Amino acid sequence: MQGEESLRILVGNEGDSFPLMETNACEAEAAEQWDYVLVADHRAQREPRQASQRQRFLEELGSKGFHHKVLEDQEKLYFGMRADNRIFDLYRTLLREPEGFAPRAELARPTPVPATTRIRIVNFVLNSQRAGGDTFQELVKAGVFEAGFPLHKGEEDLKRKWAQWTNMFQEQPIDDIRNYFGEKVALYFAWLGWYTYMLVPAAAVGLIIFLSGFSLFHASQISKEICEAHDIYMCPRGDHSRRYRRLSETCTFAKLTHLFDNEGTVLFAIFMALWATVFLEIWKRQRARVVLHWDLYGWDEDQEDMALELINCPDSQPRLHQHSYVRSGIIFLLTLLMICLMIGMAHVLVVYRVLAAALFNSALPFLEEQVATAVVVTGALVHYVTILVMTKINKCVALKLCDFEKPRTFSERESKFTIRFFTLQFFAHFSSLIYIAFILGRINGHPGKSVRLAGLWKLEECHLSGCMMDLFVQMAVIMGLKQTLSNCMEYLRPWLAHKWRSMRATVSRDPELRRWQRNYLLNPVNTFSLFDEFMEMMIQYGFTTIFVAAFPLAPLLALFSNLVEIRLDAIKMVRLQRRLVPRKAKDIGPWLQVLEVIGVLAVIANGMVIAFTSEFIPRIVYKHRHGPCRQGAQPAVDCLTGYVNHSLSVFFTKDFQDPVQTEGENVTECRYRDYGTIQDSNLTEQSWVLLAIRLAFLILFEHVALCIKLIAAWFVPDTPQSVKNRVLEEKYQRLREKMCSTPFLFPVPAPRAQTCRGLRAGPGALVPRGQDSELPPPPPIQALAVRVVCVRRGGGFQKTYICVGVLGATVWGGGPVSCTLVCALWRLFHLLGLRLGTA
Repeated sequence: MQGEESLRILVGNEGDSFPLMETNACEAEAAEQWDYVLVADHRAQREPRQASQRQRFLEELGSKGFHHKVLEDQEKLYFGMRADNRIFDLYRTLLREPEGFAPRAELARPTPVPATTRIRIVNFVLNSQRAGGDTFQELVKAGVFEAGFPLHKGEEDLKRKWAQWTNMFQEQPIDDIRNYFGEKVALYFAWLGWYTYMLVPAAAVGLIIFLSGFSLFHASQISKEICEAHDIYMCPRGDHSRRYRRLSETCTFAKLTHLFDNEGTVLFAIFMALWATVFLEIWKRQRARVVLHWDLYGWDEDQEDMALELINCPDSQPRLHQHSYVRSGIIFLLTLLMICLMIGMAHVLVVYRVLAAALFNSALPFLEEQVATAVVVTGALVHYVTILVMTKINKCVALKLCDFEKPRTFSERESKFTIRFFTLQFFAHFSSLIYIAFILGRINGHPGKSVRLAGLWKLEECHLSGCMMDLFVQMAVIMGLKQTLSNCMEYLRPWLAHKWRSMRATVSRDPELRRWQRNYLLNPVNTFSLFDEFMEMMIQYGFTTIFVAAFPLAPLLALFSNLVEIRLDAIKMVRLQRRLVPRKAKDIGPWLQVLEVIGVLAVIANGMVIAFTSEFIPRIVYKHRHGPCRQGAQPAVDCLTGYVNHSLSVFFTKDFQDPVQTEGENVTECRYRDYGTIQDSNLTEQSWVLLAIRLAFLILFEHVALCIKLIAAWFVPDTPQSVKNRVLEEKYQRLREKMCSTPFLFPVPAPRAQTCRGLRAGPGALVPRGQDSELPPPPPIQALAVRVVCVRRGGGFQKTYICVGVLGATVWGGGPVSCTLVCALWRLFHLLGLRLGTA
């Protein structure tokens, strides 16, 4: 590309190109700032078919105004791609103002094109371009190209201010992130930062609730009775435990359970429901401020997509909305099938826990006392591995379902994929917790008549201290393991991969080629790179809110994890990965709907945990119906005195079907957690009353919590008044500028406009028919536009000048002239809705 060389930009469809404009090839690209780099292997150069495909692809890009430069090393070919500035001028012209056109002076005024806009348009054209019927991605799969990516340029400020561990507690430069990675990435980090900030009060309250249990660690009446119950024997819990255990042996677990299963749990669950609502509502306000600051408040994504399509191909037609009930029904049935598979995986985990208990008992008899704990911990590990495997399967299934549905645009495809993938992931992550919280220990029968798997292995039961301990351990293992291992693997994997490729590569001495090589050696990115970050945070948000009643420390662990996650993602995007293709956005898309759904599910799940899993309802019922305080409070006696003995059912050991397998002391009766009769262990009337009270509490809790959420959502407006007023002022100023600067024919008021019989003379006045008006010209400062129309004066028509000013319109007459034809044409244009030009 020489200085005198000229380039004609051609944009067309299937070879029928036409010139849009001409430009000098080096008018603005003297510095050769390349927007994109394509990489091919030298071995593909030796294949004639692949070489011809690549050459045809580059020629078609050249016809659309792209320049390229070829550099090579011993193994790779690097094609630097740069689009001409006139392509971006066309883009700015199409999207300048949705409601009208800007003044010519503004069109003539050159403005620099943001790097994010250049990369976005170049990426769109590259991935839409066809060479021999193949897209760029298909050429990559065929081996014609190996990769394509935008270059990291000007990231030093982000490295210094953001992408390093020492900035963990500093504010994020959201505007700088937006200017480098685009609005979608910037909104992700803005949301993640706000989520982390809002976790501070939730973590503080959860820690207070947890620590408040320590104040009752030795003072709890229930813990005292359990620790002193040396004469109460618990029935064997399974085949791996063949002896009677004293209830006092669970003293430590009983005290630990009271740390998170106490009266403060209900208040904390309601607080978290309110917290989730306030978090979302204030985030909506925060987003509105940020988007207004970026001048994207009225941005239309469909218009952006159509503008890019027109830039790539002027003959392209908009993709119309379509809907197929048959296709939607098939997708719905396939989604239900996958959900059933997720639930089936939870049953597989149940089978594992049953078989693992039998295996540990036979292979490790010296660990008989710890078999239950070992089963719970290993079950959590197996669940974690299952999640990793099912995540890959769920992603493939969700993609296939989206392809089958044929969404209209990429944004619509991403939205549908997000909803389906999250639905499948939700069941993959939470099915095991749902089983432990609401099913474990409730379907295994009672002593002497146990439910067995395949008639051989007895189903597992809850911990002797209650099912809340099992749920707490499962939450702690999954959340702690997932946060720790995920963060470690998320950082170590790309870091080690980058180091390995860098050690094997040979760096060129040419500075430009060396910069391209450094970008190529970074870890590749794809359309799921940011999606995976969002999904990780959504699952964490679910753990933080849905079962928070059983694990009050979840917000605290999430807070620590997010502080690391923000810098980890920053370092990964700036230092370890290739540059993400910037994408425009004015919100976080379907993820906001996911957050709202999680908030509702959290209310339901926490209400069910308090009602059916914890001992909160039985304690309240005992205190007011059966305890020593049922007739009134007695200061000398604790109201829960005798609760432990009341909550345990009696079973006579002689009724065991296989008493030989029950080893231990000479015990005539044992106890188990339930409300059953002594004769046949059937449920007593009290158990049914307790069930009714649990259901009533669940309904009351959910209605109160949801009402609080609705009131909070109503009380906090989604958009601040300052933002609304700013938008209103901008609309007003835009209309004033149009009125003052855009040429238009001053409208004649109806109905006289139909006969050209009247016209405004001054603000609010009309020139009556048959009466001449001698009006002086308006002051110069008032004159903004002058038009010529015809009005009826006396028996004929007369040319009249109208000066449109700031305060209205002033009319003064010219010489008498016959303009019947002109008036008729004007009436025709007026009826057709057209405007006359400047006279």
